[in-house]
Amino acid sequence: MKTKFNGILTLFLALVVQISFAQEKTISGTVSDNSGPLPGVNVLIKGTSKGTETDFDGKYSIKTTSGDVLIFRFIGMKTVNKTVGNSNTINVTLEEDANVLEEVVVKGALGVERVEKSIGYAQQNLAGDELSTAVESNLANSLGGKVSGIQITNSSGSVGASTRVVLRGPTSITGNNQPLYVIDGIPVNNQNFGNAGGNGGVDLPSGISDINPDDIESISVLKGPNAAALYGIRAGNGAIVITTKKGKKGHGLGINYTSSVMFQNPLVLPNYQNSYGQGSNPTYFQFVDGQNGVGDGVDESWGAPLDVGLEFVQFTSFIDGRNGEPMPWVSRPDNVKDFFNTGSVITHNVSFAGSQEDVTYRFSAGTFDQEGIVPNTDFFKRNLGGNVNWTANNKLTIGFNANYTNSYSNNVSSGGYSANNQVQQLVWSGRNVDINALRNYQNLPLAGANTGAAGTPLNWNTQYQNNPFWALDNNTNTYNRDRLIGAANLAYKISDDFSISTKVSMDQFSQREERRRAKGTNESPNGSYTEILRNYRELNTEILASYNKDLSDDFKISLNAGGNRMYRKSNLFKGVAPALQVDKLWSLDNLAGGSTLETDDDINAQKINSIYGFANFNYKDYLFLEVTGRNDWSSVLPTANNSFFYPSFNLSGVISDMADLGQTINYLKVRGGWAKVGSTGALTPYNLRPVYEITTLGSITVADINTQLWNSNLNPESTTSLELGFETRLFNNRVSLDVTYYATKSEDLLLPGSISRGSGFNSAWNNLATMTNKGIELQLGTTAIKTEDFKLGVDINFAKNENLVTDIKGDLEAHQLNRYWGSYLRAREGQPYGTIEGRKFKRNAKGQIEINPATGLPLISKKNEILGDVQPDWTGGVRLSADYKGIKLSALFDAKIGGEVYTMTHAWGRYSGILEETINGRETGLVVPGVLEGTNTPNNLVVTAKAFNHGAFGNNVEESSVFDASYVKLREVVLSYSIPKDWIENTGINDLKFSLVGRNLAILHKNAPHIDPETGFSANNRDQGLEFGQIPSVSSYGFNMSLKF
Repeated sequence: MKTKFNGILTLFLALVVQISFAQEKTISGTVSDNSGPLPGVNVLIKGTSKGTETDFDGKYSIKTTSGDVLIFRFIGMKTVNKTVGNSNTINVTLEEDANVLEEVVVKGALGVERVEKSIGYAQQNLAGDELSTAVESNLANSLGGKVSGIQITNSSGSVGASTRVVLRGPTSITGNNQPLYVIDGIPVNNQNFGNAGGNGGVDLPSGISDINPDDIESISVLKGPNAAALYGIRAGNGAIVITTKKGKKGHGLGINYTSSVMFQNPLVLPNYQNSYGQGSNPTYFQFVDGQNGVGDGVDESWGAPLDVGLEFVQFTSFIDGRNGEPMPWVSRPDNVKDFFNTGSVITHNVSFAGSQEDVTYRFSAGTFDQEGIVPNTDFFKRNLGGNVNWTANNKLTIGFNANYTNSYSNNVSSGGYSANNQVQQLVWSGRNVDINALRNYQNLPLAGANTGAAGTPLNWNTQYQNNPFWALDNNTNTYNRDRLIGAANLAYKISDDFSISTKVSMDQFSQREERRRAKGTNESPNGSYTEILRNYRELNTEILASYNKDLSDDFKISLNAGGNRMYRKSNLFKGVAPALQVDKLWSLDNLAGGSTLETDDDINAQKINSIYGFANFNYKDYLFLEVTGRNDWSSVLPTANNSFFYPSFNLSGVISDMADLGQTINYLKVRGGWAKVGSTGALTPYNLRPVYEITTLGSITVADINTQLWNSNLNPESTTSLELGFETRLFNNRVSLDVTYYATKSEDLLLPGSISRGSGFNSAWNNLATMTNKGIELQLGTTAIKTEDFKLGVDINFAKNENLVTDIKGDLEAHQLNRYWGSYLRAREGQPYGTIEGRKFKRNAKGQIEINPATGLPLISKKNEILGDVQPDWTGGVRLSADYKGIKLSALFDAKIGGEVYTMTHAWGRYSGILEETINGRETGLVVPGVLEGTNTPNNLVVTAKAFNHGAFGNNVEESSVFDASYVKLREVVLSYSIPKDWIENTGINDLKFSLVGRNLAILHKNAPHIDPETGFSANNRDQGLEFGQIPSVSSYGFNMSLKF
């Protein structure tokens, strides 16, 4: 009986399976609009999670059964439902839905979703794909040229280099002026802990570089106080709100894989002369193993002519047992170029996303491996991320998300004017130097005991610099950061109108840095070891109650109130062993006898308590008013002044919904608003009270008080902003235009003002300065050509900002931001923020340079003067995008016009005689243009080229090395192609795309010689507009592959 039953059951199941397979079939077709095939259309089987997308030819294919309903959806188009019948082909034509275009939802402050047409302030949104295709180590670099009003400075071409982002100009003198970054509602730390500067140091990655661009769904740039006021004291410089990818309801399991390979080379190298070699004597040179050679202590290039048959003793004369025999004195035109490697970046990203009943999920993993253009430098990232959202019922939803990053480097390049910066050393390398002989330093003898590099392989000059390749292998700057960003959130719908939500989030990391210097290092002959440990944690707890009500058919309101508690704690331990007992044993315990271990241990804690509310009023879906208010209590400020209120309001009206504007104007919105936000500048929680540092004086332990007097009467900085703008779409939505005017005033800016030294202190914090910004932003988008097979789009953005430090109270006329050699970066009253100051040539009333009649050289002014400033006159970008039958090509150009840069590559390159300009007058001498001092007599005194370049450059006068920092760049080119669906049918692959990518491909225009003017020591406020031998910026090219299952 049992066997018979099993047999019947088997036959029944077989019949069911046969019937099921008989009903299942593959439906295919093409989805189009009125101009041709439409790629990216979602095709879903109603009531299931099964779906697909159309390819670049508008084609799709999906397995279904008769009677199923297919849903065709695309942004800006009316949704179409089609029932599966007998035919295996269903073609669909979608129609434009004007109402949908106006109902686009975007993320605003606090992550609140808003209908775009209701927003009364400037906000620009980017899709994640615009950032992830062309790979960058720091996603902030990918915003350049795509967002109006944004200024982006990539500090250098070093691995993991920091990036500075400023929206609408600086609003604080001592604060960092960068926007707040918010990821899925979590405020994240973007601090750069590097200490690169003019005198050396290391530039480390910005905090935002930990984020994997492949995980990003969209970015909303809240450009000013009007948009970011709800973030209070933390968003005085705007905010960048990042939304990560999540699983979607109605979609089954989807697997995405992307991979890219990029190659990198220096974008700009100086133009060198190749006619004269190392030395100070134009007829003679000798190198004698670092002992007593005439040329050994000279690292300039004022030596004998090259390629004329001369032979001299050089460092290569000691290779292979030559014992100091003369070698041919020949030029090496590519010796600097050959110093650099071809760098590479390889990425892999995989993600799993989908939904199951009431749960959506996404999990991802990514790797980023970079080998730098400087030998033996690298940077790596490992990312893990995930989010789960559960709709428990029609009232309760719960969500979790977390992102873990491990970023590390075995060696980050040193920067600034330092013997540890091998790129800076190249400014002093002779044009005869054989770089490949230096690279193979194992074949070189060791430098003598009386040199600065005793016991290390020979260099072209062992008196001042180490062999660069030995230094890169033995003197390393390591870095390792583990970071976790995560949140848990809960939302409960109490009624149809009233809901409440809460979130707990965390951003924490631990970071370890090491600075290793082997014995024989020029600046540390006994070796040294530095260890830095950093720990950081920020916790945010927030709650928000929302009431949404349609009071009538014409009038709707949304009332929201909430609070936030932020607690932040960080600690730093730094230990330095200034001399090593055993070479290359990297431990603080390896301290040489007679040396003292140097330590620093800092702890910082800060708290901000906040309450906030915002109300939105909607009249007939064409008139919108938003009013917001936030009150913060910050522990950084004195108790009596630590409470401050930040209000804002904005109004927008959709004129095209109020009146018929004809067929030309499809959409017209006007908007305006006012806001007030704040900042605490560079204040820490310990500027309000005396802080003692425990140090030693001989054998006595002492408590040393800071020389800066504490002040318990400080107020926060405040910025008020007025913003007006309009948006329009024309000619059947083929032209869009967004224009914004803004004016901000930042008051009570905090500065450490000078005080009488009779008090026992040097300075005290006070509210001393005022600064303004005003400007205009424009975004123009066009679909220039649109046919069935071809589309051409042009997008333009433009921004002009005028910044001015209008007032500094008291006797202080300027605040010094930075100083290197004779150059100063200052905030000066009556000038734009960031004036570059230094010495000028002395001139007469006609502006002619005055010449010293005794030397024939220019006279130098005795006081510092303004030479320029770092603020650009305007910035802009142009993107061209073409699509022909699924082949897409886009090219991005961006420009920064105006502002100045002081370049030490030029100053010392002229002084040392390596640059092409130093050829003039080598044989015959030259006459410096000008007039003799105190007369109108034209100068006719002949001086040597060496005397002129020594007297008019280097650190003698800064004016000669300050240049216009303007540039126009070909920033990005992407050529992509998606394989047609019918080519990959029945392979399990839903989409396969290949892209050829280039980043930072060319500088089309610049006025600053020998460098990329887009540079700074680091992302820090005080490091802008100064170039001191930074690693050259890089040009990147490669390919990208995207695969979806």
